[in-house]
Amino acid sequence: MHHTRNSFSSKIGFVLAAAGSAVGLGNIWRFPYLAAKYGGGIFLLVYLILVVSFGFSLMVAEIAIGRKTGLSAVGAFRALDKRFSFLGYLTSIVPMIIFPYYCVIGGWVAKYLAVYLTGQGAQAVEDTFFKGFISQPVEPVLWLCVFVGVTAVIVFFGVQKGIEKASRVMMPVLVVLSVLVSLYSVTRPGALEGIKYYLIPDFSRFSPLTVLAAMGQMFYSMSLAMGIMVTYGSYMKKDSDLEKAVSQIELFDTGMAFIAGLMIIPAVFAHSDGDATALNAGASLMFVTLPKVFADAGALGYAFGAVFFLLVLFAALTSSVSLMETVVSILQDKFHWNRKRTCLLVLIACLIIALPSSLGWGVWSGVVLLGRNFQDFFDFISNSVLMPIVAFITCLFVGYVMGTKTVAEEVRISSKFRRERLFTVMIKFVAPVCIVLILVSSLLDALHIITI
Repeated sequence: MHHTRNSFSSKIGFVLAAAGSAVGLGNIWRFPYLAAKYGGGIFLLVYLILVVSFGFSLMVAEIAIGRKTGLSAVGAFRALDKRFSFLGYLTSIVPMIIFPYYCVIGGWVAKYLAVYLTGQGAQAVEDTFFKGFISQPVEPVLWLCVFVGVTAVIVFFGVQKGIEKASRVMMPVLVVLSVLVSLYSVTRPGALEGIKYYLIPDFSRFSPLTVLAAMGQMFYSMSLAMGIMVTYGSYMKKDSDLEKAVSQIELFDTGMAFIAGLMIIPAVFAHSDGDATALNAGASLMFVTLPKVFADAGALGYAFGAVFFLLVLFAALTSSVSLMETVVSILQDKFHWNRKRTCLLVLIACLIIALPSSLGWGVWSGVVLLGRNFQDFFDFISNSVLMPIVAFITCLFVGYVMGTKTVAEEVRISSKFRRERLFTVMIKFVAPVCIVLILVSSLLDALHIITI
């Protein structure tokens, strides 16, 4: 526990890196869809309440565990209670599963950015372009290699010179580009109806599923139960205000999710003449619908298409960096390897494990696991099964084994713990119930019994 460890050089460095982890593809291709589907403004309100209560408590717990022990997930839980070493291993599996298939999607984003930068945006509008690209055996793998390579270079340079420096550049640029695209979106002819649909609460569309959808989105968006916040917490200096940092991460994550809605919903509404069914979620929204939206404005639209995919690339990179860093940190803590060797091994392993996710859309499309192709299967196992289980056990561990007072003491090293009572109630009583609901609803959604 008492060993020399890298750390972020400043408080803002930590916040930008952690916020970068939280701001990823989920904010851009899932949040707008859910917000529009579940009552617009009322969904935003529910989401915000959950972020500052449920999300706050879990994030404080994870960062405090990392900072207290100075270790990543495997070592941290073992150091606190050897009986819970299994929780560290279970947590570590999550980023190891997510990182490879996330990089496949990152490669797709890089490809689309290249398409727009080389003046070929008109090709992306064709209905067959996206499926034609991802079903190829070679080109998607090459873009995967590019994306993983850039991620690995950033992680290779370490916490301060790599992750922190990259976050200091990418996150401000990400905000500026997001605002620019939002301004483009809200000023499109016919966009006003989309703005109203997004921002004005429609209580007729409010239901228990609204809360479940907001809860699930918040849970996945904030990089919880992946070991990421434990790892980043282990790099946090003792004099940094932990509670304030979490509040800033919450603000950043929620703000970017809100802006993502403004980027996408008004533009899609303008393109579809107010047809809400045109707003879908996932890859089809980003790679099929939005290129058509950009094409409506001709040359200007193609320019904004390039800006959009650049900001999406930055969002994907900041998240992939946190995923890779978590895996690298876990292996370094466990085996005491140097960073260069560990990064190389993780890079090679990622490319090998990512191959099925890439080829599963083409030459291996006939191979299915639980009725899913490789990428969807890995997403199901990590997001719908493992993450809720990890979060549930973490709540029980913090609330009833380690004790919430241990976390509170860690927070109070650098500041008063203003929301300590909220934290205690959430971790011990509310969050476990919420997480069980997330697990059940995610499984039912994945099994197509309900649709979220």
